[in-house]
Amino acid sequence: MPVAGPVPTAAAVTAALAELADPARAESSAWFFKTGPGEYGEGDRFIGVSVPAQRKVAKAFRGLDRAGVEMLLASDIHEHRLTGLLLLRSSFEKAHSESDRDAWVRCYVDAVFAGRVNNWDLVDSSAPYVLGESLVGKDHSPLFALVADRDLWRRRVAILATHAFIKRGDGTTLLELAPLALDDRRDLIQKAVGWMLRETGKRVDNTVLLDFLEQHAAVMGRTALSYATEHLTAPQRAHFRQLR
Repeated sequence: MPVAGPVPTAAAVTAALAELADPARAESSAWFFKTGPGEYGEGDRFIGVSVPAQRKVAKAFRGLDRAGVEMLLASDIHEHRLTGLLLLRSSFEKAHSESDRDAWVRCYVDAVFAGRVNNWDLVDSSAPYVLGESLVGKDHSPLFALVADRDLWRRRVAILATHAFIKRGDGTTLLELAPLALDDRRDLIQKAVGWMLRETGKRVDNTVLLDFLEQHAAVMGRTALSYATEHLTAPQRAHFRQLR
């Protein structure tokens, strides 16, 4: 007779994470994710569970319902929210109907606007795989509304979501969206824009990237330009730096 797995409840997930908690790792994570006063992760709390361990917990509790996922996303503990996003992504990917997929996307967007997807690892592990994938072949205007929002995390969600299209050889949305964020000198926006531009050059067409840089390098921040030109030749990188 097969042995039943753990019951997928939010309380069971948090208990499983608590068993893996490491105070030393928690302290290191709090420093790494910039949780000090005035930093981008100010006030976030960690219990010290590695990402691979969180992935194992999420795998063990696949099938957690939306109410349970929402409870995890509402937690003040960073690892609870990341594990909740991993579970949300899994349920979105395995949804058997369009209405179920849409419900998981709404759950995700609600969490974004509630400020629960509020660090770069939370954004990067979810935005392309949930919001981006949900918009493939559909109207991309929700991303333009998000990138127009000055909130750091909503803007990064919009930029990273375009990776779903870029992976399919379509860089048009990123190329329209990126200029709207070029004046944002916050490091995590600079890196996001430059990273997605670099991915466009690699996965779509390098000429498309070069054309974009010819038009916009003069107003790009140093970090965004550095990320975008990382795989170009030394003479090409020098040329675009000279345009600034």
